[in-house]
Amino acid sequence: MHPDYEMVIGLEVHAQVTTASKLFSGSSTTFGADPNTQTNPIDLGMPGMLPVLNSDVVDAGVKLGLALNCRINRTSVFARKNYFYPDLPKGYQISQFELPIVEHGNMIIDLEDGSTKDIGITRMHLEEDAGKSVHDFGADHHSHVDLNRAGVPLMEIVSEPDLSTAEDAGAYLRKLRAILRFLEVCDGNMEQGSMRCDANVSVRKKGVETLGTRCEIKNLNSIRNVMRAIDYEADRQIDVIESGGEIDQETRLWDNVKNITRTMRSKEDAHDYRYFSDPDLLPLNLTEERIEACKEVMPELPDQLKARFMDEYKLSPYDASVLTLSREFASFYEALVAGKRDPKICANWMTVELFGALNKMGREITESPVSPDQLGELVDMISDDTISGKIAKTVFEEMLETSRNPKEIVEEKGLVQITDVGALEGIVQSVLSSNQDNVEKYKAGNERLFGFFVGQVMKETQGKANPKIVNDLLRSNL
Repeated sequence: MHPDYEMVIGLEVHAQVTTASKLFSGSSTTFGADPNTQTNPIDLGMPGMLPVLNSDVVDAGVKLGLALNCRINRTSVFARKNYFYPDLPKGYQISQFELPIVEHGNMIIDLEDGSTKDIGITRMHLEEDAGKSVHDFGADHHSHVDLNRAGVPLMEIVSEPDLSTAEDAGAYLRKLRAILRFLEVCDGNMEQGSMRCDANVSVRKKGVETLGTRCEIKNLNSIRNVMRAIDYEADRQIDVIESGGEIDQETRLWDNVKNITRTMRSKEDAHDYRYFSDPDLLPLNLTEERIEACKEVMPELPDQLKARFMDEYKLSPYDASVLTLSREFASFYEALVAGKRDPKICANWMTVELFGALNKMGREITESPVSPDQLGELVDMISDDTISGKIAKTVFEEMLETSRNPKEIVEEKGLVQITDVGALEGIVQSVLSSNQDNVEKYKAGNERLFGFFVGQVMKETQGKANPKIVNDLLRSNL
């Protein structure tokens, strides 16, 4: 990124609502079905078919609006967004335009340096998904259309252009996905397409207030790809401007193989879609009772959970934010810390050791081979000096492989920590006697050798000596 420029980024996220049926029909929304087996005359746009609004999608929209601190519009209107594409049977998409279900909200994101940033939410509207074109298919290499996804309910969340780095965008998407999952209104699975992101990117010289011409990067299917595409597109635009060219407003695609964006089509504006109110659907009128009913079933959300973890467990903002990225993380941690275990030690073992191991194994927290009770037992054994922290890591590795309890492993392998001061005193004196030259160097001012002596004692005890006692004995003898 050129030091004289800054990025202006806005994101449009399509989140598939977790419902059994589509937005305006009773067809199934199950992922992975054979092509064109989950459609009916409404999805196919047959003459005379009338849409019927899915009530569960409305409740999901209200809950998300509440979670994003948005204004819930008591009246919203469905509109027809007109465009032609082979996977859009009706020739239009039912969406919301001038009067969306919610608008004017905000979300606070947590950045890697521990700071936070307030990102505005322009609107969230409900709409139906289009089908899917499959190109170069089969032996004949023809293009085919799968309409299973046509009519699947989506919530489109549009941010203000308040994001200024790819890292901001990554933090925003992680937070939004966590909120969707906490509410259980979308599974947030980007690989399966149930959460998709379009990124609007422009650049401008630092200090300039006027926005640059933006380009939209469509259908990014992972947070990593969103961040990579934003960085590439910003650099591309800067190169064009610095070489004397102008940026064309256009829609671009991310090439995941070449790691570049490329032109898809010129960018449409709202008038290109000829929006008008759908004559088959009445305005959606929400009662106060319905909104209150949604409020009553709202779960504890990530920000609330983070604040509670910081207050109740005295965790740092970073630890608290990591542990509240999902309900499963938070539940595992609260089960682990139960029984008044040290919250910071528990957080460290979860965020460093357990999460690191699960990442390598490609597993989710729900698939952990080590339960909260087992990890808690290991923490207890460290706290009461039964084993050292170093031995605990060895025990933990075997727990990951076998799912056995730590006490069984420690007893079977004879890993109990040596805390007998008399026994350790003899070992310390033996180590010092065998290394008189280093003892003299230490006394002459080479204090770095202290670590050498600790290592020698640990070697003699096969790592079982209590580190604190060893340190105390060495200092007194030296």
